[in-house]
Amino acid sequence: MSELATIGKRRRDGAREAARGAAIAGLGVALPEAAVGNAPIAERLGVSERWIVSRTGVRERRIAPDGERLYEYAARAATAALQNAGVDPGALDLVLVATMSHEQLTPSAAALVAAEIGAARAGAVDIGAACTGFVSGIGLACGQIESGRASSVLVAGADLLSRLTDRDDRSTAALFGDGAGAVVVGAIGGRSRIGPVVLGADGASSHLVEADRADGLIHMKGPDLFRQAVDRFCEVVEQAAAAAGLPLAEIDLFAFHQANARITQAVGERLELPSERVVECIDRYGNTSAATIPLALAEAQREGRLRPGAKVLLAAFGGGLTWGGTVVEWGGGDA
Repeated sequence: MSELATIGKRRRDGAREAARGAAIAGLGVALPEAAVGNAPIAERLGVSERWIVSRTGVRERRIAPDGERLYEYAARAATAALQNAGVDPGALDLVLVATMSHEQLTPSAAALVAAEIGAARAGAVDIGAACTGFVSGIGLACGQIESGRASSVLVAGADLLSRLTDRDDRSTAALFGDGAGAVVVGAIGGRSRIGPVVLGADGASSHLVEADRADGLIHMKGPDLFRQAVDRFCEVVEQAAAAAGLPLAEIDLFAFHQANARITQAVGERLELPSERVVECIDRYGNTSAATIPLALAEAQREGRLRPGAKVLLAAFGGGLTWGGTVVEWGGGDA
C-alpha cells in the first residue's frame, strides 16, 4: 500500500472512530392564520366541494396573506424548534432551509432565516429538492454531525405553494397550501437515532411535475405522476426500514409527505400498513411541499402519538423527480 493510501486509510479510520450520532432535539411549526375552505375554489372551478375532497383529501388549507415572506414562516418554525430543544440560536453551526417557493433568487432563504433567528455563527444553505427537501435536509444534517463537522443543525421545510398555484387548473387548484416546520438535529454520544437516510432521483421523468420561471406555476401530469409517486413511495419506505434494520411491523408511526390523500392510502394498502400508524393531515393543511412532514410530526405530537423512543419512518416523493426516506428514533437529542 502506498504512503498516500496508508494516510488516507488512517484518516478514514480515525473519522469512523470519532464519529458521533445524531438525533432530533426539537420540533416547531408555523402556519398562516387564515384557513380557506373548499367552497370558493369549488365555485371557481365549477365543481362540488365533495369532488375536491374525493380527488385530493383536502378540506381546507392555510393561505399566507400578501406581503408576508417565506423566510418569516421558516424563522418562526425555527424559533419554536429551538425553544422546544432548549438550544440557543447562537449555538447553531448550520441552517438548512428546504423550499421551492422562496421569493428571491438571492439571498437564500436560509441566510435570511439565520439572520432572523440570531444564528450569527451558522452557515446557511437552501435545499432545492421540492417535496423531498425536508428528508434531504435531515440527511445532510446527519452527515455533518456524524462526521464531526457540526454539532447542531437547524433543518426547516417551508413553502408558500398558494403563490405557485394555477387557480384555474382542476388538478392542482385545491391541492396546495402554505406552512413551515423545522427540527433541531443535534450531536449525541453513541449511535445515531436517525437513519440511514435513503435518497433517490430520476431527472429523466422530471416532466411529470414542473414549475418554470416563465409563469411561476406548478404543472403536473396527474395519472403518470400518481403511479410514480406510489411506486417510489413504496420502494423508499421499504428501503429506509431495511437500512435501519427494522421490519415495517416494528415501525410505530409513518409520517409521509402529504402529497394527496389517495397516494397515502394507496401506499398504505400496498404495504399493508395499519391506518392508525399512518399520519394523515392533508385535510387540514393541503400539500405544503417541504413543510408537510414536520407538520405531520407536529400533528402526531399533539395527538400523543409521537412519544419519546418511538420509531418513526419519514418518507417523501416530489419534483425532480426526487424521493427519500429514513427511520427516526424520536427524541434523545442533547444538542
